[in-house]
Amino acid sequence: MKIKVINPNTMWEMTKGIENAAKSVARPDTQIVAVSPQMGPASIESYYDEYLCIPGVLEEIKKGEEEGVDAFVIACWGDPGLQAAREVTDKPVVGIAEASVYLASMLAARFSVVTVLPRIKTMLEELVDSYGVSKRVLNIRTTPMCVLDFERDPEAGMEMLRQEGKKAVEEDQAEAILLGCAGMAEFANNLEKELGVPVIDGVVAAVKFAESIVDLGKKTSKLKTYKYPEKKSFVGALEKFGKSQSTFK
Repeated sequence: MKIKVINPNTMWEMTKGIENAAKSVARPDTQIVAVSPQMGPASIESYYDEYLCIPGVLEEIKKGEEEGVDAFVIACWGDPGLQAAREVTDKPVVGIAEASVYLASMLAARFSVVTVLPRIKTMLEELVDSYGVSKRVLNIRTTPMCVLDFERDPEAGMEMLRQEGKKAVEEDQAEAILLGCAGMAEFANNLEKELGVPVIDGVVAAVKFAESIVDLGKKTSKLKTYKYPEKKSFVGALEKFGKSQSTFK
């Protein structure tokens, strides 16, 4: 099968790390295609960044329909554009935050998230609430580092995650830790050894969920909520999105 992993930001260095994480758990017969959109922000750390990355994500979903992709993964812990992506394809689309919280719910009664800048805490609180797991999330712990800082200085990134992860276990009594950024994938295994609880990277979780859904032969429901968008014209910078609707089934 072919799984397309979309990093919604435009930093190829981060996309390569995401690709490596995805390939580390994919089956030998699973082809991983990791991409960044041709338009969008360098990193995603605000509602503004998140909303502006979505057109690029949708473009990559549409390309995937022509590339013979069997499933998609949106590799940002805000799951930007996830619901819209499900409208433009009948293939499974898995968000890494969604995969993380559902996997954690099978492994631990309560868990905490460790992520980047404090400003995104409210965004992630709203996100986990939308997935119905807010009672299971003890805390969303932030660090002073932005997304790109973890790329520039992985040693400092690992130390920040170590500190907050230890606090999560000792102070929150978290029974599992979720890494709240796709750029943190490389730290998961070492942190799990140090902290003694499951540490979940959303990229690997989402890839395994995607493989399972394809194996089961399931596709996105087109009955109502996720049916293909109604055809209409778009103007200005979004004009091409109206034209691309001619490919909707």
